[in-house]
Amino acid sequence: MTALPLSAATMMLLLLALPGAAQRRPAETPPATTTVRTEVRVQRVILRVPRAPFAPVAYSPPRALPPIQWVEKHTDRCVPLQNLAAVTINRTDSVDLLLSSGGRVRARLADDCPSLDFVSGLYIKPSGDGRMCALRDVIRSRSGGQCRIAAFRALVPAR
Repeated sequence: MTALPLSAATMMLLLLALPGAAQRRPAETPPATTTVRTEVRVQRVILRVPRAPFAPVAYSPPRALPPIQWVEKHTDRCVPLQNLAAVTINRTDSVDLLLSSGGRVRARLADDCPSLDFVSGLYIKPSGDGRMCALRDVIRSRSGGQCRIAAFRALVPAR
């Protein structure tokens, strides 16, 4: 008796006829994949600018340095948010912004601004241009109060 050559299709049919063939998959069939699409929408972003820490004095220096007297100078109407490093609060009508470059800018607050508690810093809701601008933006306290920025002034040490 001569054996007839079997085609690949005939071999597949014979393999499928074996018991348990329904549970097995041929090796060349890739496993089924599922594509998951996620969509994230940012509702709101608020930047927190921390209050500048006070350095504790471990010892008493022989004499204390006099405090720096600052003089206000004209500056731009806007400050890039990426330049903000910290904030100091020395007055009730303004906050001093410490810049990452080492400079200082005073944000004068509007007349209708109530005295706010900025103990743990302040919050700023960034705009699309990445800048904080006078007469446009507000600063917010942790308690929920807010004050409109009336103007910015550059601070330089008095001579």
